[in-house]
Amino acid sequence: MAKYVHGYTEREAGRLQDQADTLERLLHHDTRYAPGSMVLEAGCGIGSQTVTLARQSPGAQIFAVDISADSLIVAREAVAAAALNNVHFQAANIYNLPLTAKSFDHIFICFVLEHLTDPLAALRCLRPLLKAGGTITVIEGDHGSFYCHPHSDAAVAAVNCLVEVQRRLGGNALIGRQLYPLLDRAGYRQVDVSPRMVYVDSSKPALVDGFSKKTFIAMVQGVRRAALEMGLIDEVRWDKGISDLFQAAGQDGTFCYTFFKGYGLV
Repeated sequence: MAKYVHGYTEREAGRLQDQADTLERLLHHDTRYAPGSMVLEAGCGIGSQTVTLARQSPGAQIFAVDISADSLIVAREAVAAAALNNVHFQAANIYNLPLTAKSFDHIFICFVLEHLTDPLAALRCLRPLLKAGGTITVIEGDHGSFYCHPHSDAAVAAVNCLVEVQRRLGGNALIGRQLYPLLDRAGYRQVDVSPRMVYVDSSKPALVDGFSKKTFIAMVQGVRRAALEMGLIDEVRWDKGISDLFQAAGQDGTFCYTFFKGYGLV
């Protein structure tokens, strides 16, 4: 697994929760599992997506695994605070899950592949865990899909710093565009990928705050130190880029970003 580019800080935990809350309808309005279903969430992190999964499919049993024991503590607290009783947690490595073959009806994986050094291998490791006719759902972003108004070369440079820092740490911030070939090469059938675009202007204040500022700009800001230390950008241009991103989140600005949601069968 690559190093988690955003870090395991309290601030990052807050950003992840803001992201989950803001994007719930866009990403998960069609994520529901039938009562009695056995669902594996691979790479649950602090449980930001787990709560949504469990709440939208109260009759399903959610088995959430993650490599980080600290993240699982936070995830358990989030599920308990939501008064959900259909989630079971386990610490495990996605490349070597101690789970029985053909024991799940569905697998769900969200914002995980971008942080893996070998996402194809991970998808192949997950496939034997599905029952015949079972499904996998994968959601990833793609930072290359971002654009804003007013256009700013400095803002683009700051975003590209995040892409490059993540690449150097072994991840891939552009993985959204690769979901179809990854799922297809991993052996899943009837693969279908759909774009989920976020468009933000000042008439959508909840998205301005929840996505533009608290999700996207906060995510870019999180790699400031690494970007400067790696010599990817100088401090003046970085500060200009962040300032311009906030300008695009202002009264006369717009943001646009695309997530990708893929499905496959076994």
